[in-house]
Amino acid sequence: MTNNQANAQNATLAERDAKHLWHPYTQHKTAALPVGIVRGEDALLWDENGKQYIDAIASWWVNPYGHSNKFIADAVYRQLTTLEHVLFGGFTHEPAVQLSEKLIEILPTNQQKLFFSDNGSTAVEVAIKVALQYYYNKGEKRTRIIAFEDAFHGDTFAAMAASGISFFTEAFKGSLIEVTRIPVPVKGKKQESLKAMQELAAAGNYAAFIFEPLVQGAAGMVMYEPEPLNELIALCRKNGIFTIADEVMTGFGKTGKNFACNYLTEQPDMMCLSKALTGGTIPMAITTFTQQLFDGFYDDDVNKALFHGHTFTANPTACAAALAGLELLQQPDMQQNLIRINENHTRFKATIEHHPRVKTVRVLGVILALELLTDSKESYYGGLRNRLYNFFIDNGIIIRPVGNIIYILPPYIISDDLLANIYEKVALAIEKIV
Repeated sequence: MTNNQANAQNATLAERDAKHLWHPYTQHKTAALPVGIVRGEDALLWDENGKQYIDAIASWWVNPYGHSNKFIADAVYRQLTTLEHVLFGGFTHEPAVQLSEKLIEILPTNQQKLFFSDNGSTAVEVAIKVALQYYYNKGEKRTRIIAFEDAFHGDTFAAMAASGISFFTEAFKGSLIEVTRIPVPVKGKKQESLKAMQELAAAGNYAAFIFEPLVQGAAGMVMYEPEPLNELIALCRKNGIFTIADEVMTGFGKTGKNFACNYLTEQPDMMCLSKALTGGTIPMAITTFTQQLFDGFYDDDVNKALFHGHTFTANPTACAAALAGLELLQQPDMQQNLIRINENHTRFKATIEHHPRVKTVRVLGVILALELLTDSKESYYGGLRNRLYNFFIDNGIIIRPVGNIIYILPPYIISDDLLANIYEKVALAIEKIV
């Protein structure tokens, strides 16, 4: 054994990690070493020292059915020993076809075509490219899109352009497509939002309007009602502006329904799905479309095809994981879990919303967001956020506050006792940290 091998054996995961790995959304000069996780089960994770953590955010919203879910693992194993992968250019396979059939059953009825990619950002990228090329194929110049203020749609270039959290995109301003932002139609801003959309729609040069339906995740779980979104979608449809519902976070039960769009009477032209799609097992995304959009590319001219693809498009193993996840989601016990978590959140909201250090508490489905009252505007990764994050980690809870907002979005299988533990630590954090 060499000295390097011996040192590596004696080092912690975090120390070995620091030699070569670059983490997302991390300033490595000031950040603490990462926590080395070695095992997960249901709503719990364990680090290399044996410390237990409650995963209160389903590991960035991707593990609704819990960690190391045996039902999904068995489906993945069966698929791996049958067909692990095959190119999707010129070929197809049973898991992809079956997944399309299962999704069409639960998607809004206007969604008829599915395009596979790798993650939430690429799902959005595909949607925006389709909107722009649809009009290019028609010989009509529509090169701009509309998005909400403070939106977040991903880190690839079109998705980044649609995002409104400036420090994520500041370095790339001159390289992005043109996006016009309108206010989110939260209470008090509905008319302002509608007026802005009316003015933009009349301009006639916008291809699409992209939005996170009912909940803006990375903005701090900002919530708004379905009615103004229905009006915005109707305005867009009247003026030939395609609508893109980014359901990467909200999809698959997070809001209490299969999709946040199920609360709407006006349905989008496109939907972007990822995160919980495969139950946290394998990266995969899907963008769904109306028949009209697909028909805009269906032509004798090969140049009007959608020339976009990913090496692992429609990976059979990921499709098998997604099918298993959908089966779990539709089970009565899992649907009851959504109701149970919402009831727990609602009871906790009633106990904490009048606290003098709490500004507001928002609940929708399994999502709870608690906004703290602070003297000044807290930055996204500011001091308060870091103190809260460290407090939760020290107390065995994985929560990643957004500025002055603490949110909980747990796996659906979490027990009432674990939820009570999370609420207790949140209340304690308000007393000790704020």
